[in-house]
Amino acid sequence: MDSPHDDEQMAKIKKELETNGCAAAAEMIQTYLDEQDNIQLNIGITGESGSGKSSFVNAFRGIHNKDEKRAAPTGVTETTTDPTPYPHPNHPNVTLWDLPGVGTTKFPADEYLKKVEFERFDFFIIISADRFRENDKKFYFVRSKIDHNIRDEEETQGSEFNEEETLKEIREDCIQGKSEVREDKIITFHIGSVNSRKLHLYDFPLLEKTLEEELPAHKKHVLLLALPNVSLEIIIKKKEALQAGIKYRAAMSALGAAVPVPGLSFGTDMVMMVTTIRQYQVTFGLDSASLQRLAQTAGLPLDELRAVMTSPLAGKEINKDLIIKVLSSSVVDLSLTAAEEGFRFIPLFGIPSFHNCFIQSTLTFKLFLFCIL
Repeated sequence: MDSPHDDEQMAKIKKELETNGCAAAAEMIQTYLDEQDNIQLNIGITGESGSGKSSFVNAFRGIHNKDEKRAAPTGVTETTTDPTPYPHPNHPNVTLWDLPGVGTTKFPADEYLKKVEFERFDFFIIISADRFRENDKKFYFVRSKIDHNIRDEEETQGSEFNEEETLKEIREDCIQGKSEVREDKIITFHIGSVNSRKLHLYDFPLLEKTLEEELPAHKKHVLLLALPNVSLEIIIKKKEALQAGIKYRAAMSALGAAVPVPGLSFGTDMVMMVTTIRQYQVTFGLDSASLQRLAQTAGLPLDELRAVMTSPLAGKEINKDLIIKVLSSSVVDLSLTAAEEGFRFIPLFGIPSFHNCFIQSTLTFKLFLFCIL
């Protein structure tokens, strides 16, 4: 389903097409797509030493703690001495900042906000392995190592152990611990040990959902694509978000087909197709590097992991030859659904060579839809 923002954007493109022609409309679409790809999102991660702060930075980005080149250093002592940026490996416009703990020698509490350049961040996540024991941006308090507490309580209480009651007590304890902070500025989430294998447990999906819902509209899409694929719900949301963007690229194909320069439309389309499908691949963690990290995390041989993959994108080298192969199997079978969708989305009014534009846009639409589904 299209958002009001999408409807407004498509109306602008249609008006540009009718007023200034195909080239101007195509340029408007490209500018819009470039702007979307370059929206910056800065997330501050802070907390006490030993709470799993740096491990959270790594797990959120799908990076193993032992990755010497890209991982934030971890340890039970304070390893972060300066605000350190860690770009997402697949979405470089999303940066997680590993921040020093409040009250360290270099970052005393009364100077903390100034020293970490508070205003640069879109929001903060506070990691704590204990009660939350302060400022005025939205904070998301993440209580880590819940599984450790539950295990300890189970050993202590024996047959009288009740997991729901234990979780309730932990939640209440955290609420009491943050009573001096404005309640409308803090939301508490409970997660287990901070590593990429256990992110789906407890409240992590709720944390993801809340962040997505509360960000400004232009940054929601950026965050969603960068979220780790730890639940089916996140994967479905990513698919829907990418699917909603196909209409812009299909429109680019239609407008390119209207330009009377032999070979220009095909060459332009091919670059766009390769770039877009590579984006799909890394968003779902299906590129070779992501699959290798997943195999390492899961403790499985890479070949064994590949064997159960059903996606046409899994581990493939996305290039011109692969695109042509997929397209060649689609030329005869222009499905009615894809045709209807392409027609609904493409503002073709006034474009010469309507038939060529329609076929070109439908092929593009179907290719991208095939790769997502």
